[in-house]
Amino acid sequence: MPPITEMHGLLIADHEPTADRISSLSGNIASMVDASRLTASDDEHDPEGTTIAFELSQASTLLDAARNHLVDVDAAIARVTAGNHGYCERCGQAVARGRLLARPTARTCISCAVAG
Repeated sequence: MPPITEMHGLLIADHEPTADRISSLSGNIASMVDASRLTASDDEHDPEGTTIAFELSQASTLLDAARNHLVDVDAAIARVTAGNHGYCERCGQAVARGRLLARPTARTCISCAVAG
């Protein structure tokens, strides 16, 4: 298992760009919504309507994923602070170093993750 300070550093390094991504996507979505108010509201006959709807849907999906990731990062930071980061929440065994380095927010070992 990687040292706690290493995991904490990885998680803190991930926190800021994720928060920035959320802010950027939120701004993009607000701009798209504002822009759509200024255009025709008849998506069926507007050749740009489906494109705008698709882009808004895609940005919303990315925003949801970024928000969920930030929740995972914050939960992992809390586990580091509590001293139980790096242990599987299902079986209690140590999570492999490689898994934690690849995915510092991991809550389970590989065996439990595969078992679902």
